[in-house]
Amino acid sequence: MEELFAELCEREGIAVDPIRGMGVTLGDPGKYPAPRGFRHKAATPFAPGKEGAVRCGFFERGTHKIVAVPECPVEAPGARQILNGIAREAERLRIAAFNEDKHLGLLRYAVVRCGWRTDQVMVTLVTAQRDLPHAQEFFEAVAALDSHIVTVAHNINGRPGNAILGEETRIVYGAECMRDQLLSCEFDISPTAFYQTNPQQTELLYQLAIDGMDLQQGDILMDAYCGSGTIGLCAAKDAQDRGIGIMLLGVERNPAGIADARRNAELNGLTRSAWFMADDATDYILDAADNNERVDVLSIDPPRAGSTPEFLEAACALKPRRITYISCNPVTQERDLHQLLDGGYRLLKITPVDMFPHTDHTETVAVLERR
Repeated sequence: MEELFAELCEREGIAVDPIRGMGVTLGDPGKYPAPRGFRHKAATPFAPGKEGAVRCGFFERGTHKIVAVPECPVEAPGARQILNGIAREAERLRIAAFNEDKHLGLLRYAVVRCGWRTDQVMVTLVTAQRDLPHAQEFFEAVAALDSHIVTVAHNINGRPGNAILGEETRIVYGAECMRDQLLSCEFDISPTAFYQTNPQQTELLYQLAIDGMDLQQGDILMDAYCGSGTIGLCAAKDAQDRGIGIMLLGVERNPAGIADARRNAELNGLTRSAWFMADDATDYILDAADNNERVDVLSIDPPRAGSTPEFLEAACALKPRRITYISCNPVTQERDLHQLLDGGYRLLKITPVDMFPHTDHTETVAVLERR
C-alpha cells in the first residue's frame, strides 16, 4: 500500500496511515484478532448433480466446479445453512438447477443478506425463467428455513455470463426490504441495491470519511455514486446530531438505489435536508459545473474501475472545499488522485481499511482539501 501511494505521499509530504483492522478503534491501530463471521452477504451458485440433485457451494478456484460448503467461518452465522437449505428444498420440489454449459434448468443463484445490528435476513433467489414448478410452495419453504427471514425476492436472469442478478425482481414473500443500522442511521435495503458486505468495517470506513468532510453550518454535501444513500445520510445525521445544518445531494444511476435512498432519508427524518437524483454521476456533475452550482463538500465512492476523467475535471471546476474519496480499488484511486492534485487539491490523509480480512483486498479513504 505504501509503495502504491509513495509518489503521491512524497509529493504531499504525508505518510499513509496504518491499516485499520477489525476490532481496532480509530485511536488504536494496533494488533487485532483474526475476525470471523464478518461477511453479512453470502451467495451460492447452483448446478445439477446426479439423479436430479441440486448442488451448491463455492466455485473451485479458477473453475466453475462447485465445492460443497457445510459452513463458512467468515460468513454471518446461519447464512450458509440457509443457502444449503434452499438447495435441499429445490431438490425436494424437483426444481432443476441451472446447467450453465447447456443453458438448461431453472435455479441459478441465491443471495442471503443478514442484518448486523438487526436480526433480519433477506433472501434473493435467481432463476433463468420466471415460471417455476411449485413456485409458491418453494418460496414459502425458503422463508421457513430461518425465523429471521423477512423478505424473499425472486430475480430473473436468463442471460448468459457470470452476472448473478438480472433486471427483473419481485417480492414473493414478506416485506419489500430488510432493515439494518449503520452509525446513528437506520437503512431499508432492497434486494438489488448496493450495501456493504462487512458492516462493522463499513462504520469505520464511513466515520473516517465523515471526519474528513469537516462539515460546517450551511454546507452543501454532494454524495456521488451514492447507492442507497448510506454515506451521505450518515454524514447528514452526524451533522444534525451536532447541531449543524447541511443540505445533502445524492446521485446514483441505479433507480432501485435512489428509491432506497429516498426511503432511508424519510426513515431517518432527513427528508427536508436530503435530495436524491437518479442519474449518471459524471453526467450530473458536468451539468452542475456548467451551471456553476455550489458544492462545499464532495463525497466520492465509485466502482472498482474508479471515476472518470470527465467527472474529476468537473469536480475540480466545482471547487468544493473538501473531497473525500472512498475506494475499493487503490490502483484506480491512485490514478484519480493525481488528477485531483493537478486540479488544485492537496492530500491531507489516506487511510487503508481492512474490509475483507484474510484477503489482500483493502479499501481506502482519501481526504483532500482545496489549496
